[in-house]
Amino acid sequence: MKGTFLIALLAILSCPLFSQTIQYQFSAPNAAHHEAAITVTADKLPVGPAIFRMSRSSPGRYAKHEFGKNVYDVKAYDENGKALKVEKTDADIYKVSGHKGIVKLTYTLFANYADGTYASVDRTGYHLNMPASFMWVKGLEKAPVTLSIMVPDSNWKIATQLKPTSNPTTFTAPDLQYFFDSPTKVGNLQISDWMVTNPDNKKYVMELAVETKAQPEILKEFTPKVARMVEEAKAVFGEVPAYDYGKYTFIASINPYVKGDGMEHRNSTMIALPTVFDGGNYLLGVFSHEFFHCWNVERIRPADLEPFDFEKSNMSEGLWVAEGFTQYYGDLILTRAGLQNENDFLRKMTGLINIKNNTPGGQDYSPVENSQRAVFVDAGVAIDKTNYQNMFASYYTYGAAIALALDLDLRSHFKNTTLDNFMQELWKRFGKTGKPYTVKDLQPALAAITNAEYASNFFTKYVFGHEPFNYQEVFINAGLNLVPAAPQKAWAGKFGFANNANELIVDGATIKNTPLYNAGVDDGDQLLYLDNKKLKGKNDFKEIVDAHKPGDKLPVTFMHKGDTIIAELVLGEDTRMTIADETNKPTNQQQQFKMHWLGSKVKKP
Repeated sequence: MKGTFLIALLAILSCPLFSQTIQYQFSAPNAAHHEAAITVTADKLPVGPAIFRMSRSSPGRYAKHEFGKNVYDVKAYDENGKALKVEKTDADIYKVSGHKGIVKLTYTLFANYADGTYASVDRTGYHLNMPASFMWVKGLEKAPVTLSIMVPDSNWKIATQLKPTSNPTTFTAPDLQYFFDSPTKVGNLQISDWMVTNPDNKKYVMELAVETKAQPEILKEFTPKVARMVEEAKAVFGEVPAYDYGKYTFIASINPYVKGDGMEHRNSTMIALPTVFDGGNYLLGVFSHEFFHCWNVERIRPADLEPFDFEKSNMSEGLWVAEGFTQYYGDLILTRAGLQNENDFLRKMTGLINIKNNTPGGQDYSPVENSQRAVFVDAGVAIDKTNYQNMFASYYTYGAAIALALDLDLRSHFKNTTLDNFMQELWKRFGKTGKPYTVKDLQPALAAITNAEYASNFFTKYVFGHEPFNYQEVFINAGLNLVPAAPQKAWAGKFGFANNANELIVDGATIKNTPLYNAGVDDGDQLLYLDNKKLKGKNDFKEIVDAHKPGDKLPVTFMHKGDTIIAELVLGEDTRMTIADETNKPTNQQQQFKMHWLGSKVKKP
């Protein structure tokens, strides 16, 4: 009897968890001044104060963001409209006391920054990234969510991955994680769509919803390009994911009034490009990158991002794969689809090589270490100086350099094995199963398509370590040759100058193991003389360096915090590499290697 009673009691206590709901109502009566009026209603709350809060992070962002700064006029009422006590217990947390299970909380949201993370409320429409817009209730993260949007113009459309209802302005989400991963765009949108079919014959709608004032013909011409990109990405994995509610939506603001950004979500992407929409191929890079994320990061997901924590920064060791491999494939897919020419692709690849082999962040730190630093660099806010030039390489470009190395290495040493096969293995192990991965889980996946020894060596050297990769050795298999970008040309190092007339002031830390760094010159120092010649501007400095050769030793005079210092500048040679112009005809084998790498993978009907 005792056991039966406990089971029954637990069942009673658990019932509210499944019947609690969160309802949001969104309107913008003062849209001209970027203010929205938001109501959030929570019911079947447990006894005690209800805690409402704004988030401090957002899906796809890894550093903290203070969304609570844009919330004010917070008030709360019970089910009868009686005012409840609201206590602000932290900068973005509100405690509501005295309720009887239902709280209706209202607040004003200021929103005037349309990008992939923040929100914008304007008389022309609403740009809603959910963590930047909506409070949530502690303890009700699993409760189903309803969002109702008041639309002031009958011509406005709503683009979102949220589940539609019979009311065209009301949508639902199963829980907070899904709701906050579902950006929503409201306004005078141009929409086009097409269908994709998976090998199991299931069909999915691909929707392109664009906020633009361009003529409809531009979108009509642009849509087939996006469709080609989609098919080429699909060919990497053999299928598109089983999109929730049967649809994937490209939400895109392409106009001069937004901030440049792109952000991935489970069944959609929020793209903001501050330019006039002309349908050019140059616009496709962000589409390709963000779409590849619907496999890589949204479903092939790092365990340290699952579930996403909205109260703090989210550190991950796997961003070199989640973001870096996606960066690589974003360009590779466009090239395979014929939407980017080969020279532009190879130019970008040499940029990746230089990040890996010729910057302190790539030379001295592993991709895992650089991934961990995302919590400080992913639009994180600080006012003090950093030394990122000497201890950080972007996990986007560094990870893409690892992807390039692995792809060409697999093609060179394992017949008919490529990075595509590795991504397919990750899709099978983690994406389709919904099992999040750790970095250590990736090594057995690589071993499955190669062997244990190869996988161990690669991860030891290039993932957990930071050894230089011999790109020349694998590039030659494609008939390509890497050579110094500026052979035998004198070089003082890469650094910036402040924009001061008639003064040459170094702006930012100089990079270690470069001539100026070794001479002791650093951020804020004013260069006065080089080779005993007075310096009045950047051109003076360049002309003097260009007149010498690597190894020459020049006296340099600079001022550091009021002290005049004379040092010796030993000129070096730029270590950056580039792809040489090939004069010799590549062999058939080299041509086939390159075609297998860069050629389309879409099977012709």
